[in-house]
Amino acid sequence: MTHASYFNGDTPNPVPVYVTPSDDGAQIILSRPNADDVIWPASDIRTVSDLPSGIDAVLRLTSDPVARLYVQDAGTLPRLPHLNRRAPPKGRGRLAIWAAGAVAAVALQIGILIPLMADQLANFIPPRAERALGEATFEQIRGALGSDTLGPLRVCENPEGRAALNEMAATFAPSIPDNGEISVFVLNHPMINAFALPGGYVVFFRGLIDAAETPEEVAAVFAHELGHVVSRDPTRHALRSAGSIGVLGLLFGDFAGGAVVLFLTERLIDANYTQAAEEAADTFAHVVLEDAEISPAALGDMFERLRKKHGDSDGTLSHFLSHPTLSDRIEKARDAAPEDGDWSPILTEQQWADLQGICG
Repeated sequence: MTHASYFNGDTPNPVPVYVTPSDDGAQIILSRPNADDVIWPASDIRTVSDLPSGIDAVLRLTSDPVARLYVQDAGTLPRLPHLNRRAPPKGRGRLAIWAAGAVAAVALQIGILIPLMADQLANFIPPRAERALGEATFEQIRGALGSDTLGPLRVCENPEGRAALNEMAATFAPSIPDNGEISVFVLNHPMINAFALPGGYVVFFRGLIDAAETPEEVAAVFAHELGHVVSRDPTRHALRSAGSIGVLGLLFGDFAGGAVVLFLTERLIDANYTQAAEEAADTFAHVVLEDAEISPAALGDMFERLRKKHGDSDGTLSHFLSHPTLSDRIEKARDAAPEDGDWSPILTEQQWADLQGICG
């Protein structure tokens, strides 16, 4: 039995009490003379660090901010399992805990749950719906990169250049699944980039064709993007981005209209796929290029030229320079090209000149 002084917080006078544990040890009983017992749950009792002279321990309840129990000899107390544990936070501390939990929940949804759901959902989207998603996204990108005065970004359609591009696409047609449909476009923009969209859309910016020195380098990038199309990487990426927009919209309430278009456009143009997806697309390109009698080293040559000219981290090249490292991608592309390979030009010199002038 422990002798102690009990302050209930309502009156300044202490009340002498006897402290005994309950039969199951889950509570302590404060027995007061001429008054009802006070019951304290043992798991809610904590110590107070500020001790007055002559007192061995001061106890409090996590659920009562003012009541105190002054004990002269702490060694006589019954077992209290959480005596030195920090109490659950209150006020700002509790708010901070809830805020941190909310941030963690959002991060879990955007970083893990949404990608998992997107990967599964992509398998159930019919080709027709996927095609419609790609077409709508393509028009959104044209509008976002266009201008108020000139309208959507212009699609380059010089007839001779278009014919050369179709010739390149036809070379890779045997590598596309039977039910696949590929649409390739060039947009009149100086950005050095190409990307794939859901539903078989492959889009080049004029800047990439201008930067290439041979048609085989353009073809190598084309083959890489086809690798993403065949694996349906753009559809998964679009679903992930749309899911992220939805979560952020619920939080901030302002992801609507033009903001959605701009955000989704940026995410798809500069899509950084996973390392496994990038490696798979590169490997697909190596095989497709060799089957078309084009050296897989052309992909490495394109990357090497871009790296020398722009470095490894230029924003306009973020799509091509994403992980795995560019050096590894260049090395693997060149290793994939047999030394005794019999390579053929994918376009004639005239067709290459036509493709370079596709934007007029």
